[in-house]
Amino acid sequence: MPEFLQNNFLDNPISSYMWIAVILVAMLLLKGIISRFLCSILYGFFPKAKKYVDRKQFIALVLIPMEWFIVWTVVVFSFHKLKFPDVLQVELYKVSTQDIADAIGKTILIVFFIRLLTRLIDFFAIIFEAKANQTADQSDNQLVVFFKDFFKAIAIILGILMISRFVFGFNIANLITGLSIVTAAIALATRESLENLIASFIIFFDKPFTVGDLVKVENITGTVEKIGLRSTRVRTDQKTFVTMPNKKMVDSILDNLSLRTQRKAEIKLELEVHTPPQKIDELLAKAEMLLQQQEDIQTHSVVLNDIGLKSITVLIEYFTGSIEFNRFQQLKQEINLHLLRSLETLQIELAGIKE
Repeated sequence: MPEFLQNNFLDNPISSYMWIAVILVAMLLLKGIISRFLCSILYGFFPKAKKYVDRKQFIALVLIPMEWFIVWTVVVFSFHKLKFPDVLQVELYKVSTQDIADAIGKTILIVFFIRLLTRLIDFFAIIFEAKANQTADQSDNQLVVFFKDFFKAIAIILGILMISRFVFGFNIANLITGLSIVTAAIALATRESLENLIASFIIFFDKPFTVGDLVKVENITGTVEKIGLRSTRVRTDQKTFVTMPNKKMVDSILDNLSLRTQRKAEIKLELEVHTPPQKIDELLAKAEMLLQQQEDIQTHSVVLNDIGLKSITVLIEYFTGSIEFNRFQQLKQEINLHLLRSLETLQIELAGIKE
């Protein structure tokens, strides 16, 4: 070995820097091959997943986080073998630059690990979503979305605990015990957020509505697009995007319009008070026949509902099946036009027209 490689530079032999440089360059060149190999091994631990996620899809999902995790692991362990130069040793508020460098390296390593863990959570979510799509029940799909977000939040908390333990040297057990009082105080301060979280569990297990349902809560009517840990997103009939706290979705009176079995329409014909009874009989008969001829109408009623000083009221009610809204509106229009033609044919005037 040449003598100049034994010379020290920043308290370390030049040969050590050379070896680390060779290792890092080799790792950068081979990171794709090594990462794909490790991804293939990891994929082999889930043989039943092949039915829902192929190998290429799995590798595309976790390859980049795996590459950076491996590369940074090599970086951290390589530089750990070097002696930290005395010339760079500076204390800042009783913390040395070596401690700061170690902390930064460990923090980045933990961040890459948590990122890899969240990609694995996405992998499992894809599998369970594929299984959920095989059933007609949409609640399975929303459970997948909910628990994917939930476990990602747990992974982030795990990352914070790992940083606290391995970077700052905190005793996790004592830290958790010490935080119990603080946690209680935070729970009181964030009571509304906790109530929304509990409400989200109620929504998923009690299933008052699912993603895709048309609901009405207070004065908001729209289609549920997403149910999260804290809130539910609703696309209104005005195409606006409303975020509703889950607590309000549970505590308020909620009308799930998608679960209705019938649609109801009501027509009040206020006839001129001097309309002859014979013409009213004919109008009732025509209305009855008209409703009977409509295939979408399941039940109906046509009655002379009220006789007043200024008008005679004919009440027409009918119920259709759970048909599409546009078809329901079209049916109402057809029936209303037929009734107007019947009034014109029978020469029956509505109350107040002469005035």
